[in-house]
Amino acid sequence: MKPALSPAPEPKIALIGNPNSGKTSIFNQLTGLQQKVGNFPGVTVDKKTGTLELPGGIRAKLIDLPGAYSFYPTSKDEKLVVQSLVQPGNENYPDAIVYIADVTKLEKHLLLFSQLKDLGLPVLLALNMADVAEQEGLQYDLEKLGRKLGAPTLLVSGRTGEGLGQLKQMLVDLLAQAPATNVPIDSTQYRLAPEEAKLITQIQGDFPGYTPYQLVLLAHHIKWLPFLTPVQKAVIEQAIANTGFQDLQLQVYETMQRYDQFTPIVQQARDKDGQGSASFTERLDDLLTNRFLGPVVFFGLMLMIFHALFTWAELPMNFIEGAFGRLNTFLQNNLPEHWLTDLLTEGIVTGLSGVVVFVPQIAILFFLISLLEEVGYMARAAFMFDRIMQFFGLNGRSVVALISGGACAIPAIMSTRTISNWKERLITILVTPFISCSARIPVYTVLIGFVVPPTKVGFVSLQALAFMGLYLLGIAAALLAALVFKLILRTNETSYLMLELPEYRLPVMRNVWLTVWEKVKTFTFEAGRIILIISMVLWLMSSFGPPGAINRAEEVARRSAQLKNLDETATQDLIDAQVMEASFAGQLGKFIEPVIRPLGFDWKIGIALITSFAAREVFVATMATIYSIGHQDDEYSIREKMAKQRDPITKELIYSPATSLSLLLFYVFAMQCMSTIAVVKRETKSWKWPLIQFAFMTGLAYLSSWLAYMWLS
Repeated sequence: MKPALSPAPEPKIALIGNPNSGKTSIFNQLTGLQQKVGNFPGVTVDKKTGTLELPGGIRAKLIDLPGAYSFYPTSKDEKLVVQSLVQPGNENYPDAIVYIADVTKLEKHLLLFSQLKDLGLPVLLALNMADVAEQEGLQYDLEKLGRKLGAPTLLVSGRTGEGLGQLKQMLVDLLAQAPATNVPIDSTQYRLAPEEAKLITQIQGDFPGYTPYQLVLLAHHIKWLPFLTPVQKAVIEQAIANTGFQDLQLQVYETMQRYDQFTPIVQQARDKDGQGSASFTERLDDLLTNRFLGPVVFFGLMLMIFHALFTWAELPMNFIEGAFGRLNTFLQNNLPEHWLTDLLTEGIVTGLSGVVVFVPQIAILFFLISLLEEVGYMARAAFMFDRIMQFFGLNGRSVVALISGGACAIPAIMSTRTISNWKERLITILVTPFISCSARIPVYTVLIGFVVPPTKVGFVSLQALAFMGLYLLGIAAALLAALVFKLILRTNETSYLMLELPEYRLPVMRNVWLTVWEKVKTFTFEAGRIILIISMVLWLMSSFGPPGAINRAEEVARRSAQLKNLDETATQDLIDAQVMEASFAGQLGKFIEPVIRPLGFDWKIGIALITSFAAREVFVATMATIYSIGHQDDEYSIREKMAKQRDPITKELIYSPATSLSLLLFYVFAMQCMSTIAVVKRETKSWKWPLIQFAFMTGLAYLSSWLAYMWLS
């Protein structure tokens, strides 16, 4: 019997290009939903991979590397590109490369391409934005361009999918080419400097399998490449000393040499140069990046988003709440009386409703933010606010991180790698959690109704204005905290913003929908899993207590009800309250109640504060579980249940305007997310900064909540 043959390994194809080249659109077109997001080894940068089906039944692994301008990085994302391609045989080292370049800005996008050619790997040049080029009347002689640049070349469109079938066929031919070995020293795309040629000769024996250009890059980046061993570093350092290798001077020399080589090629292959789109972009930028009008437009767009979160989501949220209420009533009426039935109706179904009901708002938020990114507006926001950010010790790129923080602080903090200045990056990391993320939306949605009436000023709801006010409050806290850190932290690094502003284009809706799907799926399944587990644990803690405590509490409640001549409904409410208080959850809440009572919070809110440290949105699910224990009114939404809660002694509303505003401010300022603390620790490589961050955010949250409660009480 013949041994089974192991399947051939999937070839790896790297998708590489400058930022704003449309690389993500091409990746989405090629992989669709057959993609997954992980992390690069040892770092928290997102790594997108997908399965690519090629003609002939070939399945390839497509790796979407971060956008980069050259092999001389100014950010951590760009360093990852260098790290992945300068070391043969590493996990991300590809068998072939598809280089995506914006055909309307070809000269600007060919620097990295010419460097990739020197790696000895097969490279395919895909000129994106074919549809835009056609509108502008921009044409290239592709055969001449490909021949001169030394790579097969074709036109594609990430918007329409044009040329992608041809690209797949060309990839089959490209994969058939073996990567170059024993590359001659004089084969680079630029004329080597004498120091570089000498250095290559001295170290190539110690680095078998490396191309000459990869050896040059090792010398340029010796200080930060993590895979170099001490012995290898010593070899390179000795060669640098022997040859007089000057890092910065040789980078400039190489860059100029490359531009001198490919610029005439591009100009000779171009038949017609259209300028229509650029003129339109410039005219629009005169309005949208205007010093005075630009910020007005920006805040108008933000107000539109917050208004949409309330008005557009109201109908589907009410439908979802009603559906879960009817489901709970059906289960209670048709399942036998048993603790498993109570767990299902009061724990699991109630916890699920606390997740699913907010999916419409999450989807709307990401839909609108993705549209702004797709049309090219977000880059303008970074450019427009750079000067203001500098005043607060931040960078124009900090705007992108802060805006991303409106979705989730974790990817926003990870995105700060594009900020080269250490001080500005650290400050951005420390203040980003002040920006109200999507996880706070459920908390705000529930509590705003207890503080602000549902009336309108013109066409804008007062609750939408209050919602935007909470976001602006978080932004103000972030900027003021940044100003404080600017005065405390010291650095000699210079600050600059290097950013390419893309042309304004119609959004690629495929990208928008994929983003919405990915974010909603993450919220529903990842955050939802945490919420569901906590809801079940909380139900158990709320339904059981120390031996005999539940029975004693029930007896005391019945005697008290008899003495007060309470009716059946009031008696049951009193029993439920006493039993909850005697449970494990009640004892935990009672333990922390003295600390939070000055803020207007009772022990039940204390339980929610503890559980929501896993994820802020758990607050609502916790309240839903607590107020469902022992009650049969599950046709009511969680907002209605909370609105009816009264203190068993004073009979006053638990969620009075004073308590609700105090709780809102606590969630605006507090660091209520252990995942964010973990990623800050990972990004700063120290527990010092996340502990400082947690301390000052919690202190500010407690102080502001106390002042608000004292003011309104």
